[in-house]
Amino acid sequence: MADSAALGRDPPRPPAIGPADEVPAEYWHSMMEDAAADASPRLSIRTQRLSEIPRHLLRVGCRRCGRIVEIQTADAVRLYGAETEWKTVGQRLLDNTCQQRTGRHEEDGCWPSFE
Repeated sequence: MADSAALGRDPPRPPAIGPADEVPAEYWHSMMEDAAADASPRLSIRTQRLSEIPRHLLRVGCRRCGRIVEIQTADAVRLYGAETEWKTVGQRLLDNTCQQRTGRHEEDGCWPSFE
């Protein structure tokens, strides 16, 4: 018989893997050797203390009015202390200059978006 390559046909491919099929060992091996899999999850910047943030400039925006407030990390540490969380500082910065005052506690203030 003639060779399939000689006839211009591609050799048969293995069937595709489906959801019910067994996952190949190569997949699990690559997952176990992935360096990023061993890394601890990164904390959100909003939950970090000011002393833990490596950025020079901190920015918080309001999702309600679109206003953005920036402060240097050194200034934030000087004004609020190194152990204060960024979400507390950002909320204070927005609240100090908020223009969205309705008189109702539930609706007053800005809605922070930490960047």
